[in-house]
Amino acid sequence: MGITATILNTTTGQPIQKFTFGRMPKPWVSFNLASGELVTADRVEVGKPAPGSFAVPVTVWVTPKK
Repeated sequence: MGITATILNTTTGQPIQKFTFGRMPKPWVSFNLASGELVTADRVEVGKPAPGSFAVPVTVWVTPKK
């Protein structure tokens, strides 16, 4: 079971894409976006699940070079 995270742009605060990790991402994780750009996480945030839900919202903040 993978962890689905929302990738957010640090400078604009806008979502870039959804990404599925095999395990919980570390704060220094590097990965390729759908555009092929290699990015490193600035921070990883884990939220609280909605009432009655198992899914925990995970956001990874990155700074793309574009």
